[in-house]
Amino acid sequence: MNIAYQIIDMAKKHGVMIATAESCTGGMASVALTDVAGSSAVVERGFVTYSNAAKIEMLGVSPATLAAHGAVSEEVAGEMAEGALAHSAAQLAVSITGIAGPGGSEHKPEGRVCFGLAMASHPTRTETQEFGAPGRAEVRRLSRDHALRLLRDALTA
Repeated sequence: MNIAYQIIDMAKKHGVMIATAESCTGGMASVALTDVAGSSAVVERGFVTYSNAAKIEMLGVSPATLAAHGAVSEEVAGEMAEGALAHSAAQLAVSITGIAGPGGSEHKPEGRVCFGLAMASHPTRTETQEFGAPGRAEVRRLSRDHALRLLRDALTA
């Protein structure tokens, strides 16, 4: 069974609404979820916050956090996920922010993607994945798939 179907099915069983907050994937996780018939029962909303201004305005990410850590950081990923919960009726949110490429720097290389997972009444979790430089489309696909696994694992726990 496709992972998105699993997520939708488990969210329905648990009565959990989901929100996404995406930067480098531009809404790919939301698309994967909403491709499933009946997903409107559990997908509350998706935020595509590509710019720093959008992260601040739509999700309440702190300008100070962005200045101190940069958009591609676990700190920002955590605030994005928490902001998605705070600005929606969801109980579970995943966030994605990274460098899909081409490009990057010595300190933040291409393929570095940070994720956040926020759940009502649970501490927010963050992590970083280093996907390397397999190309922009592949980094975005890998990021989408990782975010979906985070959602599935949260619903399984």
